[in-house]
Amino acid sequence: MPQAPLAAGALSRAAALHRLLVVLLLGFASGLPLALTGQAMQAWLSMEGLDVATIGFLSLVGLPYTFKFLWAPLMDRFDLPWLGRRRGWLVLTQLGLSGALLLLASTSPSGATRAFALLAVAVAFISASQDVVIDAYRTDLLPARERGLGSSLNVMGYRLAMILSGGIALIWTDPTQGGGWTWPQVYRFMAALMFGAAVLSALLLPRVPMPDLKPTAARHDVIGFLAVLAAVAVGYLLSDRFAPPLAHALLGPLLEGSALNDTLKLRWENLLALLLGIAFTLPLAAWAARKARFETLLGGLSSYFSQRGAAAFLAFIVLYKLGDAFAGSLMTPFLLKSMAFSPAEVGVVNKIIGLWLTIGGALLGGLLMLKLGLWRALLLFGVLQAASNLGFWWLAVEGKGLMPGLVLPAFDWGFVQLAHPTPVDGGLLMVIAFENLSGGMGTAAFVAFLMSLCNQRFTATQYALLSAFASVGRVWVGPLAGVLAESIGWPAFFLTSTVAALPALWMLWWMRESVRSLEIDPTSAGAVDD
Repeated sequence: MPQAPLAAGALSRAAALHRLLVVLLLGFASGLPLALTGQAMQAWLSMEGLDVATIGFLSLVGLPYTFKFLWAPLMDRFDLPWLGRRRGWLVLTQLGLSGALLLLASTSPSGATRAFALLAVAVAFISASQDVVIDAYRTDLLPARERGLGSSLNVMGYRLAMILSGGIALIWTDPTQGGGWTWPQVYRFMAALMFGAAVLSALLLPRVPMPDLKPTAARHDVIGFLAVLAAVAVGYLLSDRFAPPLAHALLGPLLEGSALNDTLKLRWENLLALLLGIAFTLPLAAWAARKARFETLLGGLSSYFSQRGAAAFLAFIVLYKLGDAFAGSLMTPFLLKSMAFSPAEVGVVNKIIGLWLTIGGALLGGLLMLKLGLWRALLLFGVLQAASNLGFWWLAVEGKGLMPGLVLPAFDWGFVQLAHPTPVDGGLLMVIAFENLSGGMGTAAFVAFLMSLCNQRFTATQYALLSAFASVGRVWVGPLAGVLAESIGWPAFFLTSTVAALPALWMLWWMRESVRSLEIDPTSAGAVDD
């Protein structure tokens, strides 16, 4: 008789281990496409010779990450046949990513820039959709006692994937140090990995319970989504037609007497036209959602904004990582083109060592939060994030070679190699180390803040809404960053990025009592998700 409880306990532990392994693998699948439309893509564009302002505008391919809450209700309401709740969407999005990456690999960013940008937007859209499903699946799969460890494993998988697609890929493409890969070869390899992820999702993922669905509400959500989609299309067409001449009329006289060349003047006008288009399209989409009774979206928004301090919290979510995102938006072009570091050096320091330091910073931040609490951790880590931007200002002013560095020995691990010993600049290593440690700590506190909201008030759709707002800074600063960097130079640009971090710190001081009221149990405050 005693053997039966022992066997049941062993099965329970095996099931828990299976669930946590699945979360780790899904974290890897979530992190892999992000760098392929971000830092890795910027490196490819830089090596193709595209100018910094164009690279900055192409950062807008990440826009789907900021709007994923619009279609998240559909992925909540409907399930694809055969594979059950959530798994069908996972397999579909992962197969879609594999196909989109293959198409991107066959498109020249310099010879067919518009087609390349549209394909990159498609990759970001499918990746954001995969994130919606993974977030919801993880919440449905893990019991409450496993969510802290599950979140940590998710981040580990996420960061390991970014080391591969954003760091090791740079070493692979270094013509003198790496394996001699081209960027199309890298993207084809990543497409194969996403295909493998789809196979594993179909075969290994446990099923999650199927909730009772409401057909009427689901029909409203479909109609509402189509109405919002139509409103966005109309907004885009009207903005494309009328926003550029309006921007020229408003900004042209101000730029006429400036020292900027014609190309940069046009970039500033394009940026204003973009903002005007957004200012017109978003209210139009909101009006369409109300008229078409997009119930899940409207219900999530109304329940959030009924909370005290909701608008201030939302503004803080956008602003807290803004200075960090500002400095990081053009990091790769700055290091490769302006500072003339080699791709292998940037890949090793910024993408591999840096990301490991980010993981270390997140863990350190979680430990410190046990003593500091949520509000003090947000404030301290926010100050450190802002200060880290001054390191890049120092690097831009002083250049490289001022501090003793180190030499990485040649190695060949099969999947990655350095053909020759690689010198690593001491200043670069110091700046990257500080930036990633402080950024990791800031992420730990910031995500604990998001978790304190989500755990108390939000469904899977509302989680998509919050995380979408959290990604606004990372996506939207790109065009402005590219134009500013060319207009005022790198030193002034990094000073501007430092100033951009200050409004969030002021808001945090102003909201200190509200944030303190959200402080959660210390054992869950250290869990990090991204």
